[in-house]
Parts: sequence; structure tokens; C-alpha cells
Amino acid sequence: MTRTNYTLVTEFILLGLSDTLELQIILFFLFFVIYTLTVCGNVGMILLIRTDSRLHTPMYFFLANLSFVDICYSSTVTPKMLVDLLSEKKTISFAGCFLQLYFFIAMATTECILFGLMAYDRYVAICNPLLYPLVMTRTVCLKMAAGAFAAGLLNSMVNTSYISSLPFCSSNVIQHFFCDSPPLFKLSCSDTPLNESIFSTTAGVNIVGTLLVILTSYSYILFSVFRMHSGEGRHKAFSTCASHLTAIILFYSTAIYTYLRPSSSYSLGQDKVASVFYTVVIPMLNPLIYSLRNKEVKKAFWNLITRKRMPLFL
Repeated sequence: MTRTNYTLVTEFILLGLSDTLELQIILFFLFFVIYTLTVCGNVGMILLIRTDSRLHTPMYFFLANLSFVDICYSSTVTPKMLVDLLSEKKTISFAGCFLQLYFFIAMATTECILFGLMAYDRYVAICNPLLYPLVMTRTVCLKMAAGAFAAGLLNSMVNTSYISSLPFCSSNVIQHFFCDSPPLFKLSCSDTPLNESIFSTTAGVNIVGTLLVILTSYSYILFSVFRMHSGEGRHKAFSTCASHLTAIILFYSTAIYTYLRPSSSYSLGQDKVASVFYTVVIPMLNPLIYSLRNKEVKKAFWNLITRKRMPLFL
């Protein structure tokens, strides 16, 4: 097969979530509401952290960055999915497909790293409170956040480059609602075990690496919390970490299921459900989890809606 045949695919067709019109309309309104809540909730979280000086701490700095990533993360997939739910022809250009894949991988990688940084921040705050102001300075936090975004963009560049270089010379129908790596590997007309191994390795390093940082940090945190003599101190430490752990469990469980299991067990229906959860639902849940389980955020929100004057952080 010649290289000329490889360039025949200029666009892809996304099968989407359903081919039933009635169900597509229901899904459109459902996901439109979810996406609206995602954008409003995460923008609201960023503005709340920005306007309340009591939230100008490293923990909320990383939370604001997480909210920004969630907006970008969801916006990479959901708007196109909403358009396709009401479109008869669900197509995406070759360049558009891999641009979507690029930003999806970049934001997913950045989110993993931010979860790891947030766990490290809690470890230093609870286990070494006296050193916390010296270790987690504003400059250090800025460098950490910048490093997370840089690593995400670089990782995505590597993965998207070799996936886009695969030959697509026969079918152009993607059995998914967005351009993700597993269905693209299956669509390629070349042998992809090596490419899939490379992708699984990079995904594994990111997911497992950050998860080890999180588990190690929280192991030390739990040990320190149980040694606290003050019941109030233990309660405050647990309440601070509970929201973070809830968000981590939701995100990592679906990510591990999708990207770190054998390709032979790939299931179209199950993977679509998992993908909807981590691309559409979780970005909406994060601001709800952090606001409903965090007294400081709830107090700041109450002060904001009651129009109390709060000093701005410059």
C-alpha cells in the first residue's frame, strides 16, 4: 500500500453516543445543562478565590488552576459533542480531530499533575506546618503550576505527533463521540502494538506517577492526623482533605479503566460511558465537591452574595 493511499482520509465521522433522534435530543439538553454548570461553577470558583483574600493560599491557588483546566478540558470535547447531537452529518476534519486530541491529552495530563501538587501541598501544610510558609511560597507555587502546564503540553505534543502520523487509509468512522487515542488506534490500517505501548507507557507514567505522589502524601497525612491530640484539629484536617480525595477517586478510577487496561478488553459501550463521565461529568463535579465540602469556600461564597466588602489580593 502506497503512501498516497494514506492521505485519502481528510475527515473523520464521529458515530456519537446514539443514532436515535429522540435520545439525541434528550442527551443534548442534559449535556448542555451539565456544560453550562461546568463553566459557571469553575468560573465562579476562580472569581471567588480571586476576590476573597482569605482564599489567597497555595491550596486555593492550585484549586483555581484546576478550575481553569476543567473549563478547557470540558470545552475541548463537549461543544463539538453538542453540535453533533443535533447534526445529521457528524464530521470533523483531520486537523480538527488531532487538535481536539492534542488539547484533550494536554489538559488531562495537567489535571493529573495538579492533583499531585495539591496532595503535596496538603502534606506540607499538615505534616510540616511550621515550614509551610517557607516551602510553599508564591514563587514556588507559580513555578509548580507553570511546570504542570508545560509538562501537559509537551506530553500531548509527543503523543499527538506519532498518533497523527499513523496511516488512515480505509474507514474514517470513529466509534466514539470525540477523537480519543483508543478508537484512533483501532481505525489505523497499520499495526499499532508499538504505538499503543508507547502511549500506554506515557499515560502510565503520568497516571501512576502522580497517583504514587498522592498516595504517599496522604499516607503521611493520615499518620500525622491520627497523632493529633486535638479533636478539632483532626476534624479540620479531614475536612480539608476529604474533598480532594473525592475528586481524585472519581478522576483516577475512570482514567485507569480507560487507558491502563489491555486493548483486547476495549468495549465500545463501556468506554463511551466512562468517557462521558471523565470528560463531561467530572469537570462539573469538581467545583461542587470543593464548595460543598469546604467551610472556607462556603463562607467566602456567603460573604460574596451578601455583598460584604473584601480586600483584593494584588
